[in-house]
Amino acid sequence: MELGGGIVETIGGTPLIQLRQLFKGQPFRVFGKMEWMNPAGSAKDRPALFMLREAIRRGEITRDSVVIESSSGNLAISLAQLCCYLGLRFICVVDPRTTEQHKQIIRCFHGEIDLVTEPDRETGEFLPARIYRVGELLRQIPNSYWTNQYGNPDNYRAHAETTMKEIGEQLGPVDYLFCGVSSCGTIRGCMEYIRSQKWPTRIIAVDAEGSVIFGGPKGSRKFPGLGSGITPSLHHPDMTDLVVYVSDRDCVQGCRELVRQEAILAGASSGGVIAAIHKLSGSIPEGSVCAAILPDRGERYLNTVYNDEWVKQELESNPSSF
Repeated sequence: MELGGGIVETIGGTPLIQLRQLFKGQPFRVFGKMEWMNPAGSAKDRPALFMLREAIRRGEITRDSVVIESSSGNLAISLAQLCCYLGLRFICVVDPRTTEQHKQIIRCFHGEIDLVTEPDRETGEFLPARIYRVGELLRQIPNSYWTNQYGNPDNYRAHAETTMKEIGEQLGPVDYLFCGVSSCGTIRGCMEYIRSQKWPTRIIAVDAEGSVIFGGPKGSRKFPGLGSGITPSLHHPDMTDLVVYVSDRDCVQGCRELVRQEAILAGASSGGVIAAIHKLSGSIPEGSVCAAILPDRGERYLNTVYNDEWVKQELESNPSSF
């Protein structure tokens, strides 16, 4: 069994465009890496491909395997698409924060949803509860395999070998990299490539308020895909130069600015990345080149980020203020 050809060939090589209108008048330039233009709609296509392909190469996944993963949504869609292509059964463990759009897309690719409804009793977080459920499924289902995005080195290797390499080929050694964090796969992989090239790039981690990845105080978060209730195994103490925390409101404002100024409909994490650049804009030196990874599509957030009633109710904010 091989994972290649067909839709697989379209993963990676996403466009890198200058955000001219959004940062007009600033003494630095910002280029957005359009990861939402991957075939399954997010940056998660890259690690999904690497984790499956390497597991197949090692003989850990065969035609009889059942692939299982815990995901807030985007990686699940990517794995569901590739497992559908391979003819493999795929089960995704999600929690109530996963949007209906994400779940519908997973089902369209013949993926199965296993919903965890209660958070972990000890931590109050859903992620440990999802991982516990993965363990139960692994024990119950013969020939099951956990891709384990939180601890699988193939997750970050995907970004070291493709994402950051692609940015470097177009822009050279950028001055700043802005990257959202969750499993830490993207930022860890980009860090590995940057350090291997001995670039002076400052790596800026964009984390959600309430996330504990870098030791911040735990709190509630509205959006999946940014931040985490645990420190993932892929976290590395030297993988970032600075952490910028963004709120749910920051994410919505950043998304709506992307649409208004650049006609880019992106997901909540992308809005957080834009907000982080704004927060640091006063300290970015003149002439700097900044790369911003925009992880996923906005269509999956039509009922949240781009829904005025949701914004009023959940964020207690006036949509007209964005």
